Amino acid sequence: MIQPIRSVVIVGGGTAGWITAGTVAAKHHAYSEHGIKVTLIEAPDIKPIGVGEGTWPTMRNTLRAMGLSETEFIRECNVGFKQGAKFAKWVDGSDDDFYYHPLVLPAGFLEGNLAPYWLLHGQGQSFSEAVCFQEALCEHSLAPKLVTTPEYEAVANYAYHLDAGRFSEFLKKHCLEKLGVTYISDRVTKVNSAENGDIASLSTEQNGDLEGDLFVDCTGFHSLLLGKHYKVPFVDRSDVLFVDRALAVHAPYLNENDDIVSHTVSTGQEAGWIWDIGLQTRRGVGHVYSTRHTDRERAEEALMAYLEPTIGRSVAHNLSVREIPITSGHRAHFWQNNCVAIGLSSGFLEPLEASALVLVELSAEMLAEQMPTCRQSMDIIAKRFNDTFRYRWDRIIDFLKLHYILTRRTDNTFWTDNQDPDTIPDSLKELMELWRYQHPWDHDFTNRREVFPAASYQYVLYGMGFKTESEHIRLTEEEIAFAQRNMYENQQRIRQLVANMPTHRELVNKIKEYGFQKI
Repeated sequence: MIQPIRSVVIVGGGTAGWITAGTVAAKHHAYSEHGIKVTLIEAPDIKPIGVGEGTWPTMRNTLRAMGLSETEFIRECNVGFKQGAKFAKWVDGSDDDFYYHPLVLPAGFLEGNLAPYWLLHGQGQSFSEAVCFQEALCEHSLAPKLVTTPEYEAVANYAYHLDAGRFSEFLKKHCLEKLGVTYISDRVTKVNSAENGDIASLSTEQNGDLEGDLFVDCTGFHSLLLGKHYKVPFVDRSDVLFVDRALAVHAPYLNENDDIVSHTVSTGQEAGWIWDIGLQTRRGVGHVYSTRHTDRERAEEALMAYLEPTIGRSVAHNLSVREIPITSGHRAHFWQNNCVAIGLSSGFLEPLEASALVLVELSAEMLAEQMPTCRQSMDIIAKRFNDTFRYRWDRIIDFLKLHYILTRRTDNTFWTDNQDPDTIPDSLKELMELWRYQHPWDHDFTNRREVFPAASYQYVLYGMGFKTESEHIRLTEEEIAFAQRNMYENQQRIRQLVANMPTHRELVNKIKEYGFQKI
């Protein structure tokens, strides 16, 4: 007997649960009699972790696919625009030490590689400034679009900074009112197995046994289904990524018209780094650090010292500091039998490049796009899902580690320990050796949809002063002309946009008052 997939049961709400519910429900017409039924069970007294306040540009397509209004999203979720990340004090710790990882690709990237020419002739400018106009927008606190730019479209590629708690509620309301998701507020007390090892049903306190064809574990660090029921082991990667604690605060603006920084700021500290993201009404600030290299008292002192220049000593020291444990790693696999884990139940890494929410999006997207039509095809799709996400987790870990291994900081063993070859994955070592002699490019990676393309590696490598040996490389006249033309046009674009784009605060205020306007 063919067992069709007619019902998906998601356990756990929060951002992961509601993104998954909305993505699957929209794709498979949960509101329709002939669609797949999507049910979300959420314990009434569970508070979401709420650490993910930064997204990738992928979130624009995720929200659009659910049929959400960008205007309403920005108004309801305290949203600011994000145009990349500024890394300060990562190279040598000096006051003028910074580089950018912007969200706009280098000029002409789809046709050619500007890195060889820049290394030979572009030393007067940073790599990102020479090949990309977005650093200038960020440095001037300018917006990535106009109020007349259509929803989800861009002048400069962008993502979001958002209030994770408000975002979950925003998604929940849309899923229930527009997408046909069934919501049950109840606590799961038992997981009931079928003869073949599948999950047959979930016992609850108030609603009895709830059956389903496919179960999605969005229970956060508890990993109730994949971790506790199926006992899929956790692969600890703290031997590569050292940070294991975060101290987070909500920092107010002193003036309601203060600039909203349009990028994430990551500032190196003696044993970690501080994130700083701008929302409409506050900043989200947190110190991520390694308890092997410093202690809570020193970490909090560093956080206060960072905050005091912008909000004052008395305000800073009266903020409520929230402590968040971090264990960098992931499950050995993510789909077991008829259960798939999405979000923190599948793993977590330090928030250096905002990978938490994008992994949720990518997981929900793949689940929705490759939804098994029946139980008989599920194991094949599960294997494909597991292979895909093992690769993605490994590549994200490589990319995060890259930020640490090029530092010249020696003020704490945190930085020198990160350069120990025994802590660097072999896959990253191999790429670093390759890039000593040739410039990073897309053919260095094997996946059609890399989470971090070669452009991202270029921004970090050359932003941190990495040198590719170029004496043996000869550029053709066509390659030189291509590079000169694109770098010149980039400088022209910088002048044009700096003169004409609104500030980030101006755009947000206009959206709140008028919404995005059609021309």
